[in-house]
Amino acid sequence: MKHCTFLLCFLLSMTSYAQKQNFPPEADRAYWANLCYKISAPVLSNMSKGELRKNMTVEVSPLWDKRDVSVTYMEAFGRLMAGIAPWLALPDDNSNEGKQRKQLREWALMSYAHSVNPDSPDYLGWKGPSQALVDAAYIATSFIRAPKALWEPLDQTTKDRYVKEFKSLRTIQPPYNNWILFRGIIEAFLASIDEQPDGFALRLSVQKMEEWYLGDGWYSDGPEFALDYYNGYVMHPMLVEMTEILESKKMYTAISSELAIRRMQRYNQLIERLISPEGTFPAVGRSMTYRMGSFQPLALAVWKYGLPKNLSNGGVRNALTTIMKNMFSVEGNFGKDDFLQLGFVGHQPELADYYTNNGSLYLTSLVFLPLGLPANASFWTAPAEEWTSQKAWSGKPFAKDYHESIKK
Repeated sequence: MKHCTFLLCFLLSMTSYAQKQNFPPEADRAYWANLCYKISAPVLSNMSKGELRKNMTVEVSPLWDKRDVSVTYMEAFGRLMAGIAPWLALPDDNSNEGKQRKQLREWALMSYAHSVNPDSPDYLGWKGPSQALVDAAYIATSFIRAPKALWEPLDQTTKDRYVKEFKSLRTIQPPYNNWILFRGIIEAFLASIDEQPDGFALRLSVQKMEEWYLGDGWYSDGPEFALDYYNGYVMHPMLVEMTEILESKKMYTAISSELAIRRMQRYNQLIERLISPEGTFPAVGRSMTYRMGSFQPLALAVWKYGLPKNLSNGGVRNALTTIMKNMFSVEGNFGKDDFLQLGFVGHQPELADYYTNNGSLYLTSLVFLPLGLPANASFWTAPAEEWTSQKAWSGKPFAKDYHESIKK
């Protein structure tokens, strides 16, 4: 027993020591890739065989609102794929990471087919509650983010089934909040593959977001503002990717993609400052069990647009890696079968909202978008640096922050 106690103390001290060292940048990418694989494999390995429903341990909130628990599987698959799609689009190689990536892509393509095959045990709940709209939107997002790797390789029957299922969701009337973007992103995907979109739904979703823009990088989630991370979970990324498609198809958009990106980048400046010197962030608002999905806009910027001024690749990578290690080194994030469990850091079921199941938690995968950059990209090769709050709280020079008016 004494030996076990000594070993535990030693391992904890080494974890603390490791987090304070400037290890080579490639060690960060290996950590990200291994964690991403650990999160992804239980979902995709099972679903590729049509066995996700059979083998996934389902956990729902103590406040569960009695909706059909089968929504769990669509939430897990859709949210996971939206986060890992760019990584799976990288070319194959013989590295350990390359082998992980290839395996996940093969499983994912088979899983996409199962999800729309009415004869498969893992046919998803397209005909179920209105929740289907939400997670269909994340599936559509995965196709938008990696069309050549994940959409084009699908057989024509599977593609036709997706188009049919996406269009069938037009009967769902989304509430006047972030849900209008779920409808919008699906229609934007249909437009991207030259299917006829619902133009009214597209125009309305962008117009309402323009009306709900509060300033300084923040949108309201509907008519009333709530201090939570839905600007990160949904609003900024979906609006940016929608407006890009609308412009590419020469369709009207009340917010240009350039404006949407500038607003997201201002939000990124602020969200980075919420990362404490120790590598934690505030547990505020509903859906905090979505863990690192809060940082989706920052991850999207790294992958696709570059970071805003005053943020560096080495600083952001160091900050996000430290948060991951602080969060996922705690016992209880994963169950005995390696599916995610309810909680923010560890297993904390009491934090789950009435609509939350453990499939919902795969929104945390949205932080992995930077894995879509090759290993030689500057985000991965830049030396680790201190992030803003570390500089601020150690008395070092750091950039001042100002309100920005981003109306046009």
